[in-house]
Amino acid sequence: MIFDSDVMIWAFRGNKNALNEIDHADSRAISSVTYMELLQGVRNKYEMREMKKFLSKLSFSTLPVTANISNRAVTIMEATALKSDLGVCDSLIFATACETGETLLSGNKRHFKEVAFLNASEFKPE
Repeated sequence: MIFDSDVMIWAFRGNKNALNEIDHADSRAISSVTYMELLQGVRNKYEMREMKKFLSKLSFSTLPVTANISNRAVTIMEATALKSDLGVCDSLIFATACETGETLLSGNKRHFKEVAFLNASEFKPE
């Protein structure tokens, strides 16, 4: 399973639903874009260290943006640009799930329901 940034942020904040989803996943991965978004949110070296420990302890893999993922993200953006405010980061994360065939867990249902070929599950923090 690929975890979207919002789910990871909820988990770092101690949300039981997010932690439960992570705990019960057969596999755990994030896009390198998600990793960068998480890094953008840390406020100091301690938080960065704790984030890295969390990802390591739970055996998260970080999936790189490949040429195929980039191309798929462009296709997603072209298909949604005139009807949605889907951003570059979400397009890359969604494309990662499409290209790997993994399920994406995200609270961003409004956007992911617009993306063909994306296997996604909705996360609800409560």
